[in-house]
Amino acid sequence: MAIGGLGNRMSAIMKASPAVSATSHEQQVLRLARTRKLLRAREVTQHGLPTIALTRLVQAGKLERVARGLYGIPGAKTSEHRSLAEVSARVPKGVVCLLSALRVHEIGTQAPFEVWIAIPQHMVTPRLDQPAIRVVRMSDAALAEGVEKRTIDGVKVPVFNAARTVVDCFRFRNKIGLDVALEALRDGWRQRKFTLDDLWRHATSGRVANVMRPYIEAITA
Repeated sequence: MAIGGLGNRMSAIMKASPAVSATSHEQQVLRLARTRKLLRAREVTQHGLPTIALTRLVQAGKLERVARGLYGIPGAKTSEHRSLAEVSARVPKGVVCLLSALRVHEIGTQAPFEVWIAIPQHMVTPRLDQPAIRVVRMSDAALAEGVEKRTIDGVKVPVFNAARTVVDCFRFRNKIGLDVALEALRDGWRQRKFTLDDLWRHATSGRVANVMRPYIEAITA
């Protein structure tokens, strides 16, 4: 009888193990999610945890699916630039640029409904269900120049610095309009968001120094 009883108990423990393991996985994933505003599915895998735990937590209302492959704690306070973090998490080779970068630096009055992102020239255009993106293609050298990292909702987001962003507005004036570029130049200079040396350096590198010269001379006279 004792042997039979022991066998029954062992059987019960073995049957309970999967449920206990699943609960443990969900608890670990939840703890991971609480350490950041946005949790990527691949980060769960990197921690040796099954992604099915994400599905169970979403079904239980303990996590919410923010976008494909991205999860967060329901009701958590988020940054006004949350969409930039979402895009950066899913397009790690991209750099926030132009109108979205102006918004980050608080230059001008543009309020884009799309996330403007620069990507390598031969990279396949990312397909995101949300948020909407506007892609600009640049060389690898251009993508590496004037980049700073901003931590937004726990995600390190590459953003072109203020001087580089204003110069890019002139480089891509056919996409955004010369009036936007001029506003960015005037407002950025008024707020001392960049130095004249930085502006000239990026303008020369971006081959728009001659285009920008009269406007720069006008605001610095």
